[in-house]
Amino acid sequence: MPRVKRGVIANKRRKNVLKQTKGFRWGRKSKYKAAKQALQKAWTYAYRDRKVKKRDFRALFQTRISAGLKQNQSLLSYSKFIFQLKQNKIGLNRKVLAELAKDKPEVFQEIVKQTRPGL
Repeated sequence: MPRVKRGVIANKRRKNVLKQTKGFRWGRKSKYKAAKQALQKAWTYAYRDRKVKKRDFRALFQTRISAGLKQNQSLLSYSKFIFQLKQNKIGLNRKVLAELAKDKPEVFQEIVKQTRPGL
């Protein structure tokens, strides 16, 4: 029987794992078993935190809008402001509203004026 030299695929797989762990600390970048475990954990965190990132940004937008409302001496709370936006069919999302409140307070103030009940 002819001799079969093995290990090409296994070495390629190990090399790819170690390439992906570049920048990790200690043996997690150079030892295959530790690197594989670290990568699995890293991918788990990456997947989870892509969802958490959206949550965090929405909370930030809400905080900025609320701060913009207080800055304008508006008596509206955040929730009432969002409700009034929907009632008046103003289709701006929270990200745009937060940017307006932060960067262009005079434009944000005009939007707040349009959402006041009874206009």
